[in-house]
Amino acid sequence: MSHDESTPPPPASEAPDEVAHPRSIRSYVMRAGRTTEGQARALAELSPRFVLPYQETLLDVEASFGRRAPTVFEIGFGMGEATAHIASVRPEDNFIGCEVHEPGVGALLKRIAEKHLTNLRIVRHDAVQVLEHMIAPASLAGVHVFFPDPWHKKRHHKRRLIQPPFVALLASRLAPGGYLHCATDWQPYAEQMLDVLTAEPALRNTAADYAPKPDYRPLTKFENRGLRLGHGVWDLVFRKR
Repeated sequence: MSHDESTPPPPASEAPDEVAHPRSIRSYVMRAGRTTEGQARALAELSPRFVLPYQETLLDVEASFGRRAPTVFEIGFGMGEATAHIASVRPEDNFIGCEVHEPGVGALLKRIAEKHLTNLRIVRHDAVQVLEHMIAPASLAGVHVFFPDPWHKKRHHKRRLIQPPFVALLASRLAPGGYLHCATDWQPYAEQMLDVLTAEPALRNTAADYAPKPDYRPLTKFENRGLRLGHGVWDLVFRKR
């Protein structure tokens, strides 16, 4: 699910060229990715149950999951490794994962079947539009944004997802006390995230600066490899006031 892994497609949390302008924000860039036979089979067989069609009206979350439970929204789950793990260790919560890349959606559907998960749904669409149209204000218990594309070059920083207009949208969808959890392995982006999130008046930091990694977020293979090489990972956890 990290932007630096060689196998997965880039996550849907990559940002657009015009992220500074709210009307133009998109949460992804399209790049080619190969869908395996197993992923294609999972897409064909499991999409009717687990993939929610995009709509320009509010989603009936209770009907979609068949129950009422706290709901967490994830932006750009990559190949779904962490998403499936979190859903499995938090069965009391509902999870909606937003991803546009077919191989990643197929891979997560496979994991749903393997782990017999019932508390996870997928939307294959731009996360910004999903949040604007399908998610009611003040309705989410949490939002996850793990390892969005850091756009390393300075001239590309405007493409980063975590920018003030988008953070304001995320905060508007969180219920009071709900949390926003971001993680990155690129320190300059972590510093920008901290600045942007701290400046959002609807949010408060749960730590002095960066938070300890919450137990529910697993270490990916890429992350473990990076930690062995001395690379850092920064978690930020903010709550809605």
